[in-house]
Amino acid sequence: MNEHVQGAGGGPLFNPLSPDFIRDPYPHYDRLRTLDPIHVTPFGQFVTSRHADVSLVMRDKRFGKDFVERTTRRYGPEIMNEPVFRSMSYWMLQADPPDHTRLRGLVVKAFTARRVEDMRPRIQQIVDEAIDAVIERGHMDLIEDFAFRLPVTIICDMLGIPEEHREVFYKSSRDGGRLLDPVPLSAEEIKQGNAGNLMAQMYFQQLFELRRRTPGDDLITQLVQAEEDGNKLTNEELTANIILLFGAGHETTVNLIGNGLLALHRNPDQLALLKARPELMEGAIEEFLRYDSSVQMTGRVALEDVDLGGVKIPKGESVLCLLGSANRDPAVYPDRPDRLDVTRANVKPLSFGGGIHFCLGAQLARIEAEIAIATLLRRLPDLRIDDVENPEWRPTFVLRGLKRLPASW
Repeated sequence: MNEHVQGAGGGPLFNPLSPDFIRDPYPHYDRLRTLDPIHVTPFGQFVTSRHADVSLVMRDKRFGKDFVERTTRRYGPEIMNEPVFRSMSYWMLQADPPDHTRLRGLVVKAFTARRVEDMRPRIQQIVDEAIDAVIERGHMDLIEDFAFRLPVTIICDMLGIPEEHREVFYKSSRDGGRLLDPVPLSAEEIKQGNAGNLMAQMYFQQLFELRRRTPGDDLITQLVQAEEDGNKLTNEELTANIILLFGAGHETTVNLIGNGLLALHRNPDQLALLKARPELMEGAIEEFLRYDSSVQMTGRVALEDVDLGGVKIPKGESVLCLLGSANRDPAVYPDRPDRLDVTRANVKPLSFGGGIHFCLGAQLARIEAEIAIATLLRRLPDLRIDDVENPEWRPTFVLRGLKRLPASW
């Protein structure tokens, strides 16, 4: 496959940080699937865009994460001295077995189906409070005032972050998304990443000490105790994975709610249908996930030479799996995949990844989005988004979401 295959207008086929791509990646995905389904980027990464290939790479044991080796190849041997990359190397999301198995095993108990279902009343309470706070104003930013507060509050609850510390989390910037993008970070971006990471490390180290002295019924207490029971978690692993859970626990859900609301308001027929038939909401969430996923890509590394769709991927090479593209592949969704349809049957989006790295919080994210969007439609039925045509997207590719989404009623 040829990295010089051109996109429309002569530009590169895959240029994920270009404003045009960030505004609407889907025509670009369509061209990739058609013209060059296993595309090689100028950085030497293989980009898969078809559902079958993406699905296989995420589940096949011949592919893994190999984070340190992959990152060193890209940035050079000194890169693991940078705090932000060193911290990421301890994330279970970037780990291969047996480390991955051990790390995930310690956290998974907090996300059982039963525990997540039991959170419904608390989720409903937070959503209602967010609407109560703005209903008299007649306008709000659906991201800042609504979508953002819910998952941040829930993840703070789960981690046991004290109430008096939370305001800083509500106000903290959401600029960590660039760390995950396939385009290398600049020196300045690495510096910013380091600063954010060190602040988070300092805070969580203090919180671990607090929970060692005064245990609570929360995930941090569980992890601190697991560490002490048999040295199952080093302090660096503990800190890194709490930072990961905090980020993953709210970023993706904020974007799911925001992208779903925008999609509905861009498709007034679907909005009217969902208001008339609220029982469709559970299926509609799956369709929002498919239609405009809040996570657009995940990556793996070939752990041996692999033949993928007739292309040889040498051992050690990175494979980027375009989840957003797979979700609109006509081979799987033959009935107008580019259309939002809240009644679509058999929707199985790849938005939560697959294989051993399938998202721990998938069910929690679904329930949060379901309650948030259903409550908004019920309580503010005449809400309208100020500008559905030109919303302001965040300048990141892997985490796809809106900077703001002003609305009034």
